[in-house]
Formats: sequence, C-alpha cells, structure tokens
Amino acid sequence: MINFTTIILQFNEQGEKTGWTYIEIPADLAQQLKPGNKKSFRVRGMLDGLAVSGMALMPMGEGNFIMALKADIRKGLHKNNGAMLKVQLEEDTDFKILMPDDLKECFEFEPEAFDFYNTLAKSHREYFIKWINEAKTSETRAKRIVNTVNAMLRKWDYGQMIRAMKKEV
Repeated sequence: MINFTTIILQFNEQGEKTGWTYIEIPADLAQQLKPGNKKSFRVRGMLDGLAVSGMALMPMGEGNFIMALKADIRKGLHKNNGAMLKVQLEEDTDFKILMPDDLKECFEFEPEAFDFYNTLAKSHREYFIKWINEAKTSETRAKRIVNTVNAMLRKWDYGQMIRAMKKEV
C-alpha cells in the first residue's frame, strides 16, 4: 500500500481528457503498487476517509499515472480542483466487471459481434460495459447496448464508436 498527499488537478486542454478532474500518482509510487507495469490497472484504498475500489490508474507518460475523480467521488469527498487529498492505495486484484445480462442476450443474436468483442483487450471490453452500466435511464441503456453491438459488427473499439457517435450529432 502506498500513502501520500496530493492536490486535486483538472485538465484544461488535453484531448479527450479535457475537463477531467484527477490526481497524479508519481512513477516511483506507481512502481511500488505494480512493479514494471506501464499499462492501466485498478486500485482500491482510501481517499481522505472515503473507501474506493475498482478505480483505474492510467499511464500519462514518463512513468506517471493519473486517477480520474468523477463527480460522485468529488461529492463524497466534498472537494474539488485545488484541494489537498490524502491517498492510500493498493492494487485491486479482486476487481471484475461482469457483462450485463441484456448485453449478453443481444450478443446471442449477433455471434459475429460477440466474437469481435472477445478479441478486444479486457480493459477495452470494460469500457463498453461501464458505459452501458452508467446509463441513467432504461432508454439510454438500450441505445448504448445497440451502439455497442453495432460497433462490434463494424469491428470498432470504444474510441472509434464514441467518435462516430459525436459526428452523428
């Protein structure tokens, strides 16, 4: 487990990360969590007094990682950009994202889509599942499932699908 204090930051102009609120995990600390690793991985622990699990650490170059702090986490912390944050983290080896039954059912009707889905890296499959699970209404959830299946039929990854959807708007 690593322990450190940091400042909550926010990206101004950073491509797809523009506007994200995050904390930075220096390379030396990230290497204590998962030695030799340079790819995204999940962690659990405490942010101030708030227990977290399944949080993604994403590489940002030069060995440093970032952890995005979504609105629900910031609300739970009662903190925003510029605030100090006490961090305790360890690798979350228990974290698993399960495929939702409604997506599984759609894949049964489109086995070619399911086959392509299974060629994607585990972390990339999780992008789709998290996106579906974060839908706030059943209508939005249904649209996201349809978009996911269509993306698999087109052999698109998550980023390609999102960019294509933005062009349609």
